[in-house]
Amino acid sequence: MTTKQRIIDQAIQSFNADGVVNVTLRKLAKSLGMSHGNLEYHYPIKEVLLLAIYQQMKFEISQVYEQTNDNDVMVQFNKLLLRLEAFHEKYLFFNLDILEVSRNYEKVDELLKKTFHIRRHQMSHFYTQFIEMGYLKEEPRSGTYQRLQQSIRILITFWKSQQKVIPHHDLSHQKMSEFIWDLLIPHMTEKGINAFQSYRFIETRLNCE
Repeated sequence: MTTKQRIIDQAIQSFNADGVVNVTLRKLAKSLGMSHGNLEYHYPIKEVLLLAIYQQMKFEISQVYEQTNDNDVMVQFNKLLLRLEAFHEKYLFFNLDILEVSRNYEKVDELLKKTFHIRRHQMSHFYTQFIEMGYLKEEPRSGTYQRLQQSIRILITFWKSQQKVIPHHDLSHQKMSEFIWDLLIPHMTEKGINAFQSYRFIETRLNCE
């Protein structure tokens, strides 16, 4: 493992535990057992380190989107949601501190906005497939499914924050995917519901074997 990767891995761990604002480069260097000057040689300011972490995140999340190659779009979509949830757990700080990071690190904010447009397009592909498969009803009014997609994107982005700030709702042992399916099911046709129930039956059986 390179020194840069050691720094990135420790930074992710420290940011997850204490938050971006509470972890200085000096504190990070101490946790790595290296001099502050050595760390600054690789990452002179925190934004450069965050950009390096973000590039790693971008690479990993792109793989998550590319790995959904099952025949049934519902299986693809659910696998994506489960992988996203695991990804958010690994990079917990980015979801909890996203507004703070966006406000204070301009270059990271620019990348976030560009990536958001890419992910929105990738997510839209699933809804297009749902409609083509006859899984979704006709829109009750114009723009319903666009707003539904946005609602789901918001839920995905702030899922970890909800778990932290709404402790009286026990979300800690619940899957993000279940909440998203709850948003989609009321819009499903009979064909869509049958496909969903069939998929869930297979998933349950596999989990029991």
